[in-house]
Amino acid sequence: MARSADIDINAGARLDRLPTCGFHWRILALIGAGMFLDAFDIYLAGGVLGAVLKDGWSTLELNAAFVSATFVGMTIGAWLSGILGDRFGRRFSYQMNLAIFGLASIAAAFAPNMMVLIVLRFIIGIGLGAEIVVGYATLTEFVPAASRGRWIGLLAVITNFSLFASSMVGLWVIPTLGWRYMFGLVGILAMVVWILRKSMPESPRGLAANGRADEAEDILSAIEAEAARKGPLSAVVASVPAQESAGSVWRLFQPPYLARTLLGSLLHIVVGFSLYGFIGWLPSFMVKGGHSVVSSLGYTSVMALGGPVGSLIGLVLADRLGRRLSIVGSSIAAAVLGLAYPHMADGIALAAVGFLLVTAIYVMLATGFAMHVPELFPTRYRLRGTAICATSGRIATALVQYVVVAIFAWQGLTGVLTTLAGILVVQAGVFLVFGFETRGRSLEDASAVAEAEAGSRPSIARRPADIGA
Repeated sequence: MARSADIDINAGARLDRLPTCGFHWRILALIGAGMFLDAFDIYLAGGVLGAVLKDGWSTLELNAAFVSATFVGMTIGAWLSGILGDRFGRRFSYQMNLAIFGLASIAAAFAPNMMVLIVLRFIIGIGLGAEIVVGYATLTEFVPAASRGRWIGLLAVITNFSLFASSMVGLWVIPTLGWRYMFGLVGILAMVVWILRKSMPESPRGLAANGRADEAEDILSAIEAEAARKGPLSAVVASVPAQESAGSVWRLFQPPYLARTLLGSLLHIVVGFSLYGFIGWLPSFMVKGGHSVVSSLGYTSVMALGGPVGSLIGLVLADRLGRRLSIVGSSIAAAVLGLAYPHMADGIALAAVGFLLVTAIYVMLATGFAMHVPELFPTRYRLRGTAICATSGRIATALVQYVVVAIFAWQGLTGVLTTLAGILVVQAGVFLVFGFETRGRSLEDASAVAEAEAGSRPSIARRPADIGA
């Protein structure tokens, strides 16, 4: 019998009460594979740009255009993925974006000159920007509330291990085979994952929020049947009352959602500057500072271990210390280490401080960018809200590339990292004063916002239950 679109099938509560089973691990593997390749494709830019600069195939200005093209594409991709993902489903969006960046990466391996490579990088960026938005938000909707931080943290570990993997693969591939093989490798693997992902189900929460109750019920029943093989399922706890009916994306720019949109956007902007205003440029900066391509890639490969290590630390902290304090602490730690890094002598000291700096940045990324932002918005707005935050970050990152080059020319790496430290301190202050906690709360509860909150007090979207959570 068909269900009316307004019937609440309690998808969130039914998913939250499930024990961990093979279904959750399959979802993690399918999402994680795409996210890993997405990040691998982003991070390969550092080594590739250092190589094309050394070969005379490019200049610092063309490298800046390459990076900016990436983020213009990612901006468009992030925005479109949010609109399409909330409208047509998470599955439609993540399959489309994976195909875009996979096929365009294969084409980039055959680029005849830097200008063509920049154009192809723009197309790649559309797919890359979409994948990041959809991946974390989709897993967030499938996993139980009590362990959500650990699951998203594990996805962040998988995703951010690509920084180290890209550096290590590039350390051998770029000097030996050439930079083109980096694009070819990631493109072929992306298409393999695209085929495997065709079996991945749609999010029941997303289906229910869009009135597709029958489809959501079918998927929920299949998941529950698999989970029940581990033993009897616990009772379903009633969900929080339904919020207002779905509206335009512009609703997220109005109270009471505006405050959460601003918090999420700040996180994306700061993470974007940290990753692509510092880490992404580091090989090029080191080449300009007199290091060889192999030497610069060697340093960045050691530092890149901070990606998975930081994500692991974030995994531990998120459900113990909480999202808010983890973001504040990691921002301050990254600011201090950023100020110290340029003053380290070459060798162990430089690599060690660089490793700790990257680790702190990735703790911030895992607990904020990956975990906290998707929790800020209700299901019907989740991808669009995350997409708006990601779009803000992409626009800021694309525009800042030429500023980074100018700061480097003016004050060197010290100037770049001093700027980064200042931005990190601002973020820490904002979250210390206005942040709120979502640890251990169902998505429906964590994202619920009362109209009375709008402009009534200085805290951003904080409810009484948030205090001390």
